[in-house]
Amino acid sequence: MRIVRRPGAFVCGIDAAMDVIGGKWKVLILWALNERTCRFGELRRAVTGVTEKVLSSHLKELEDDGIVHREVYAEVPPRVEYSLTPLGLSLNAALEPLGLWGREHIYRGAEEAGVEAGVGVDTGVGVDAGVGVGVGAGADCAAEPQVVAGLGHG
Repeated sequence: MRIVRRPGAFVCGIDAAMDVIGGKWKVLILWALNERTCRFGELRRAVTGVTEKVLSSHLKELEDDGIVHREVYAEVPPRVEYSLTPLGLSLNAALEPLGLWGREHIYRGAEEAGVEAGVGVDTGVGVDAGVGVGVGAGADCAAEPQVVAGLGHG
């Protein structure tokens, strides 16, 4: 049984926002849908590592929250596509500064570690380049190193 979200049930706006995007995969789903409308299988491939069960559950929650739109086409075989609602697009815009902060924080740490170790660190991606959604995931991340200053990616 799903818990019904009530406007007065949150301590603050951050609490309400985290209730919508909380979890490891939701921001990555939002990023993938920011790029384009996707079918379930496309989303599963775009969000590497997510299980079908978790992806299905998160999509349902995001749909219930008005962030994702699920379009079912009356075809054989059935076709279902997911896209962002205007509310979902505004949420991605709100996440963009957080993604920029994350990139700056990781790159600054990598540069400091490289200087201390006497090794230059070239991330290959400028802090202001390729903002996308700014959640630090997806194709934008593919250009980033997998390990930065000993921090695992993901």
